[in-house]
Amino acid sequence: MADKSRDIPDAVDVAAPSPEEQEWIDHRVDTWVETYKKSMLTPVTLSLVATHQPAEISTIAEAVTAATGWQITERGLYRTIKRLQDSGFLESSAVDAPRTGAKRKLLSLTSLGASYLSGIKDHLVEVPEEN
Repeated sequence: MADKSRDIPDAVDVAAPSPEEQEWIDHRVDTWVETYKKSMLTPVTLSLVATHQPAEISTIAEAVTAATGWQITERGLYRTIKRLQDSGFLESSAVDAPRTGAKRKLLSLTSLGASYLSGIKDHLVEVPEEN
């Protein structure tokens, strides 16, 4: 039986990309990452609200950065939270802040949101590691 492993070049046998190719690759990766972040912000936000509930939006923003390393804009997070509230996945309640009495919004995951998050988690896949 022939050794099939010889048919697959080792990574060291592959020529390094030219500077132009590397620039193209870097751009493609950056584009993919931005798309990934936009789509993954929903389950990440739901999961973090579930973990920290009832949670202030600032707590969720800090937790997203801590959990993912992503720098998200306040506007982007607020849009995601509004969309999740409008869909019935998150609910909010206004409470008085301890020192100032100003209203603060606390977020909680609804049972619909928990079911939605569970469905998403059931379909997530990991990128296989090379052997």
